[in-house]
Amino acid sequence: MNVQYVPLEWVNGTWDKVDKFIASALAHSKGDYTVEQVKSLVTQGQWELLVAVEEGVIHGAATINFYNRPNDRVAFITTIGGKLVSNKDTFEELRAFAKSKGATVIEGAARESIARLWKRYGFEEKYRIVGARL
Repeated sequence: MNVQYVPLEWVNGTWDKVDKFIASALAHSKGDYTVEQVKSLVTQGQWELLVAVEEGVIHGAATINFYNRPNDRVAFITTIGGKLVSNKDTFEELRAFAKSKGATVIEGAARESIARLWKRYGFEEKYRIVGARL
């Protein structure tokens, strides 16, 4: 399986093939985004879309938001969904993509099971995010 970047001009034509993977990722996001909002962020170029492909079939998708801090350019994984798409090889391809966009670190908010999985790829827990409505 390999990870491929979906150029902005191909996002709308690809979306029907990936929206279920995005929806499965959002099921654990506590309502921060809807699938339609993620599509809007991707089609506006604010987030990037990647797909995990094997023999021409898409098996998963991820979205990434790039932003700058004073000391780093961050590739923040905003959604990732699919079956058997998180392994050493696909993570290395994700890392290479992030580096190609200038990222110096890669991060993501993760539930406990994903944090354990990503630990295999060098992730360390930095902090826990909590929130309250005002």
